[in-house]
Amino acid sequence: LHPNDITLEKILLSFDRHSFFGYDDLGRPLFDRLMVGAYTSFVITFGVIFVSLIAGTSIGVISGYVGGHWDHFIVRIIDIFLAFPGILLAIALSGLMGPGITNVIIALSVVSWVGYARLSRAQVMAIKQREHVQSAQALGASHSRIILIHILPLIIAPLIIEFTFGIASVVIAEAGLSFLGLGVQAPEASWGSMIRDGTQYLLMAPHMVLVPGISLMLVVLAVNMLGDAVRDKLDVKSSQ
Repeated sequence: LHPNDITLEKILLSFDRHSFFGYDDLGRPLFDRLMVGAYTSFVITFGVIFVSLIAGTSIGVISGYVGGHWDHFIVRIIDIFLAFPGILLAIALSGLMGPGITNVIIALSVVSWVGYARLSRAQVMAIKQREHVQSAQALGASHSRIILIHILPLIIAPLIIEFTFGIASVVIAEAGLSFLGLGVQAPEASWGSMIRDGTQYLLMAPHMVLVPGISLMLVVLAVNMLGDAVRDKLDVKSSQ
């Protein structure tokens, strides 16, 4: 792949035998940039999902299990994050930290952990009332053993469902930040920045917007369909 190779005679060319998706305003092949942009997008997405999953689940499990003042404090923090539009907070953080892959991961992780924390907390608060957990407590099992052995395995399924749907949200958020110039910087490719660059030539070369735009739509649609399938497969109540 040669996403940054400039060919002046192919500027805004719709397609040829070397690039079925055409070329951009600098004569760079859109197919190559689309593939590199996909790699960048998924690196950021799975980085955000991994950090959010670990942090949010840890906070939610501890909050739901311990209860009391700690749980009350965490719930208030979660409410504050939910009351504030996540994408606006991500934009503000990206603006403060500056563009770049690492900063995008940090900014999106800060707003993405809340869903995992709320879900895991609710699950733990329900599960810790079950007989097998109370029996383990009566037998003197340590808190870490109860959480890791008796509680955590039972909340994996809903977390997997949340994880799957979270991919689509982060892909869109990353594209939005790159579209605003707060994500991956030139000359590196990103679907959001490709759409932004193409808006200037929408009438002359609509393929510059259509190629990354349709690709983004298809990825989000596929991930949402996968999420529905995973939910139907793992959701015990639905299957019954």
